[in-house]
Amino acid sequence: MPRREDITKVMIISSGPIVIGQACEFDYSGTQACKALRKLGYEIVLVNSNPATIMTDPGMADVTYIEPLNLQTMAEIVEKERPDALLPNLGGQSGLNLSSELHRTGVLEKYGVKIIGVKPDAIERGEDRIAFKDTMNRLGIEMPRSKPAFSVEEAERIADDLGYPVVIRPAYTMGGTGGGMVYNVEELRTIASRGISASLVGQILVEESVLGWEELELEVVRDSKNQMITVCFIENVDAMGVHTGDSFCTAPMLTIDPALQERLQKHSYDIVAAIKVIGGTNIQFAHDPETGRVVVIEINPRTSRSSALASKATGFPIALVSAMLAGGMTLDEIPYWREGTLDKYTPWGIMWW
Repeated sequence: MPRREDITKVMIISSGPIVIGQACEFDYSGTQACKALRKLGYEIVLVNSNPATIMTDPGMADVTYIEPLNLQTMAEIVEKERPDALLPNLGGQSGLNLSSELHRTGVLEKYGVKIIGVKPDAIERGEDRIAFKDTMNRLGIEMPRSKPAFSVEEAERIADDLGYPVVIRPAYTMGGTGGGMVYNVEELRTIASRGISASLVGQILVEESVLGWEELELEVVRDSKNQMITVCFIENVDAMGVHTGDSFCTAPMLTIDPALQERLQKHSYDIVAAIKVIGGTNIQFAHDPETGRVVVIEINPRTSRSSALASKATGFPIALVSAMLAGGMTLDEIPYWREGTLDKYTPWGIMWW
């Protein structure tokens, strides 16, 4: 099985602590990444600010740093360790954001560090609300009506045009941090201000509400040959308006028409091919059962809470496979435990009746 021979040492930035009970999915994915890449023969440099994780156990990585997750510390570690590559999309939002900053400030270029798994421009297309909207427009995939704002005053004007309620979505944050649903101008001023402060780039999206619509998700894995598979289809039992971290969901989808599932899969493949993520991507849709309208809500160009859920529900190790793909392997080179190779994998989570 071939692997990338142009790199020998890989740096992984993981999420660190958020609050107790959160972010275990990133400990899972980071641990799987360490195992997969070490098995391929790479030396691993792991950075995590939280010592109470499995991935920081002695022996999981060749070198482990338990340090604050900020740009200065990451730059110092890169300077000292001189990794050949940085894997950003298996460490949650922290990994993506810090990788983007290291790229933007020239640290990676200075020390000759490649980004594997997801390119900097792909992070931008997936995480930056304006860039993502431009990509969806180019693909002809509908999104909720929205406009970006960089100030509270701008957000007020947009909300007046869209009509309340609206959703505030900050760019480059995790778990909806700084955003939320607003029903009037007073709430808008508070949440828009908070969202602009929370965003890495001071940007929010003011978006029409899809409250009460069905929330549907797909977990897709892509390799460097643009081969794609759907790990599973996820139906949230709770309607839009309940955060996915608090929502009941099922895999496979139980009440969604097969034709709609095929439509969602086509949209997902178009999106993942355009963003060009190597490894797992979570794509979230909203569906209005009354009109049939489907809109894409957002994507996570990384392993996520949904990835951990999908891995548990299906037995498909998304983080492990994603790390192997980032290391240069392709789906047609990885054995499939049923038969053949992973490019032949079909989602047991799609129901035909």
